[in-house]
Amino acid sequence: MAGEFLRRYEDKPPADLAVVMAAYNEQESVGHVVKDTPREVAGLSTEVIVVVDGSTDDTALVAEEAGALVCNVAENRGQGASLRLGYHLARERGARYIITTDADGQWLADDMERVMAPVLAGEADFVNGSRRLGSTANQDFARNAGVVVFAALISALTGKRVTDPASGLRAMTAELTAAVVLDQPQYQSAELLISAAMGGFRIVEVPIYMQKRHSGKSKKGGNLAYGWRFGKVVVRTWLRELLASGAERSTKTSRS
Repeated sequence: MAGEFLRRYEDKPPADLAVVMAAYNEQESVGHVVKDTPREVAGLSTEVIVVVDGSTDDTALVAEEAGALVCNVAENRGQGASLRLGYHLARERGARYIITTDADGQWLADDMERVMAPVLAGEADFVNGSRRLGSTANQDFARNAGVVVFAALISALTGKRVTDPASGLRAMTAELTAAVVLDQPQYQSAELLISAAMGGFRIVEVPIYMQKRHSGKSKKGGNLAYGWRFGKVVVRTWLRELLASGAERSTKTSRS
């Protein structure tokens, strides 16, 4: 899968910044998102990598026609698995930096410059776009309340102030994506954030705007189910990182 993708685009010059997105049945919106992505962000050349996650519509075709590099995965494995693959492909193509965005068009391409700025200034390894520091067009009270509750929980668990645990617009060094453990099939926004925070990486949040989807509806299900699954990822990731850090300290102690 990865090898086929890399061979397919081996003659295409690599870019310094890869914009990575996972897409599942987003044929109505993915083309707009790809076309809206600037060819340069903060002076860096960009390329868009779309990992199509077992779509049953024309998402792959639309994304490629819009100018993206497309990895079309036959089986639906989840957004987390797709983003992990996208990070790997970006690194293999030589990207130094990675931005993630969603294929549904909820995050503005104009905000990419803002999330990249602290990374390029050497102030952060990971920048999380925050709709709470900025604004959102989402009027779903339960979803908005969930953002607040889970932000408070993650802040308490990691000791790092977080205001938006579910943002899809993020910037990071490519090395960070290889250094942290990512194994959750879904809700990687929380897993990546917690892993980076507990791994000692420098995290900054910047204000961004979240608009309504271009089309279609969320694949995350109802609010209660979404909240329950998201919460499980938060707790599992925190426990995994906590146990890993404890094991590392134990190893260092025994060696000394």
